[in-house]
Parts: sequence; C-alpha cells; structure tokens
Amino acid sequence: MGKLENKVALVTGAARGIGKAISLTLAREGADIVANALNAPNLEVLAGEIQALGRKSATVTGDVSKKADVERIVDVAIKSFGKIDILVCNAGITRFAPFLEMTEEDWDAVVDVDMKGTFLCGQAVAKHMITRKCGKIINIASASGLGARNHTMANYAAAKAGQINLSRVMALALGQHGINVNVVAPGVIESEMGLSRRTPEEYAAYLELYKQQTALHRVGTAQDIANAVLFLASDESSFMTGQVMLSDGGLKDGLLR
Repeated sequence: MGKLENKVALVTGAARGIGKAISLTLAREGADIVANALNAPNLEVLAGEIQALGRKSATVTGDVSKKADVERIVDVAIKSFGKIDILVCNAGITRFAPFLEMTEEDWDAVVDVDMKGTFLCGQAVAKHMITRKCGKIINIASASGLGARNHTMANYAAAKAGQINLSRVMALALGQHGINVNVVAPGVIESEMGLSRRTPEEYAAYLELYKQQTALHRVGTAQDIANAVLFLASDESSFMTGQVMLSDGGLKDGLLR
C-alpha cells in the first residue's frame, strides 16, 4: 500500500520536467492525479503513463495566472474525483534579462505565473480543503528566492521570494483548518528549462560549475524534487507547516545561479 493511497493530487505545470516527475511519483504511491499545463499533447502522454501505473488521471489545460482558468482547473478536479487532498503549485516560467534591460512585460509575466499563480491556486483549492478539515499544499519555489547573485533574474528571484513568504502566510491562515502548507526550494536541477536559454555547450559548462560548488558534487534531478514533495504530501510530514525544504546539494559558498 502506497503512502498516498486513495488521495487526489492536483499538480500544476505537470507536463514535463519536475512537474511530470512529481505527478508520476505521487501516482506510484497511490494518488490519482489531476494534471495541469498549457501543452495538451504532453498532458495526454502523462495521463497514459499515470494510467499505466494503475491510477486514474484527469488532464486540464489552463493558465494559472488567470483566475477564470484556475477556477476551471479546480472545477475539473472536483467533478472528476470529488475532492483535492494535495495541491502542488509547480507551474513556473523564467525570462532572464539584465536588471537595467528587463521589460515590464517580462517582469509581469514571471511574477504573474510564479507568484500570482500560487496565490490563485492556493486560494481556490483551500476553499475545498477547508470543508474537509485537511489537505496538503506544496509550493515549488527556488533557492533563488532565498538570495541571488545573478543580475539577470530580478523578476524570478523576486517572484520566488514572494512565493516563499506567501506560503508562510498561507500556513498561518490555513493551519486551523488542518491544512499544511510547505515549500520545496530546488537549487540547480538538470532540466529542459535550463537548456532552453543556453547552448548545449554553455549548459554543460554551467552544470559542471554548479557541481563544483556543492557539497555533493552533483546537480539535482527532477526525481530529487519529486521525492521531497512526496514527503511533504504524506502523513510523515503532518507536524510540518510554513517550512522551506532547500534541496540544492549543499551549496558551499552562497547561492550560485
């Protein structure tokens, strides 16, 4: 019997990378999955993999920065399974630019998805969890939200810092209703997102530099983050709320981004 038997988890940004690993990991432990992303074909592939694990799945496209979309996503989850036990706010984007060159559009896009999306999803799902007096909300932030050295990530670092403090407020507001709210803050994770803004050679060099900066001498994987989420989604973390789990391999000298 898995750690999440008979639970229902809603995962945003589930179509690939960390979100996909989270979805499959929770499914392996017995959860049925409501998977959200913008890319419908990738979601359908994920749904097939979840069903191959013997679990049920529902997929729903939508932009978490839009309240109407979030309400529709939650409505699909409730109509499909009757409840949401676990919410994983994983949807996030990056748009890097030097501080003096960053546009208002790039600022708004990242803050809207990464921070506002967490607010909208958390608020919408919490209203359903409150009626059942239980629930787990896990927000995927970043070590960048705890400090940054890179001048090209003002929007991302600010959004992730806001997401972390928003999560603490959520924990204070929802604890009396039996709802745990925690954060996983990944360091550098080898991913399609990281490669998308670099050449393969640049990305390989970046990962090698990161390895040398960590106590473990390796970069993270999507599965590393999924494992942390599983702990926070399970009963094993029932006395934890308002906490940030930093999963960065043990950076030796501050934050490298």
